[in-house]
Amino acid sequence: MNSPLETAYTDCLTLACVPGISLAQWHTLTEQYNASFAALAAGKIAASQAVTDKLCSALAKINTTRYMQSVEWHNQSDLHHLVPFTSEAYPALLKQLPDAPLILFVTGNLTRLHDCQVAMVGSRHASHGGLDTAQRLAYELAQAGLTITSGLATGIDGSAHKGSVSVGGRTIAVTGTGPDIVYPKRHSKLAQCIVEQGGAMVTELWPGNGPKAGHFPRRNRLIAAMTLATVVVEAKIRSGTLITANLAANMGRDVFAVPGSINNPMTEGCHHLIRQGAALITCTSDILEELSIYPCNEAAQVVHNSEKSRGESLATDKLLASVNYDVTSVDIITERSKLPVSEVLASLLQYELRGLVAAVPGGYIKLRGK
Repeated sequence: MNSPLETAYTDCLTLACVPGISLAQWHTLTEQYNASFAALAAGKIAASQAVTDKLCSALAKINTTRYMQSVEWHNQSDLHHLVPFTSEAYPALLKQLPDAPLILFVTGNLTRLHDCQVAMVGSRHASHGGLDTAQRLAYELAQAGLTITSGLATGIDGSAHKGSVSVGGRTIAVTGTGPDIVYPKRHSKLAQCIVEQGGAMVTELWPGNGPKAGHFPRRNRLIAAMTLATVVVEAKIRSGTLITANLAANMGRDVFAVPGSINNPMTEGCHHLIRQGAALITCTSDILEELSIYPCNEAAQVVHNSEKSRGESLATDKLLASVNYDVTSVDIITERSKLPVSEVLASLLQYELRGLVAAVPGGYIKLRGK
């Protein structure tokens, strides 16, 4: 079990449990009165008597239930960590937020918090092609030494985590629930796998907090703040994904968008971001070059070989070349490939099992398989 909480932890935890004072207000108080969090927690700052009295009155109303639940969660497992704003383990980029959390609840590998991170976000209702793209990009970015940060949601988030988890657990899931609740439930095994493979689960929400609409914008700001850049793979214009991308842009971080078909409503958000100045990217190398990140030779070779093998297979396979990234009917595939329909159907089944195409209503779509 974990050791007792250090004083620095309890100071920030105490302040975080005081109702009626926002995170931004606590940070303002430290700057305005040149006071440490320890001084604030003790009610001892160089301020007027009225300010000191008001602070002491607020401290007297601390939510002890919330405090004790946090300590109990921390003590349940060596994988449970309370990371205060004052800790060396706290993500450096996150400290730039004016309302940075005073306490983070982290399950898993604390060292992940100091990795170079790239956010990957997108639609919960992504297409087969979008899911495949997210998983492939995440895998290759992780191979290049980056850690993929996302929100554990269905769709693009889940695919991004899956793509990177096998590469030494190079992924962080920032959640919109307390540390003891996984949402959506279908991602319970994925969350377990993230932790077991060396990744981390992060939240600022208290134990016992389930999913609520207001929690996810809070989660999104953490994702944008913790990362060097945000990659968007399929999103509608009016979506939480674009909110995350805009937050990242407002913080001066890079925003990348994967383009798609003009007929796919799920790519409207990506095209909007590109018009607004986001970098258009189609492969891992585009992202690494924009960030001026040059992976070691072995990692670079993995990315190069992956991209090269995909290109070669698409260029030399007549049947596969007949399938678009948009929905392509069997009749069109047969006509383009000039193969018997029986051979086309048999081959498409094999390609589907290999992850090269996916059967969808109306025909098949080509996937960017690894």
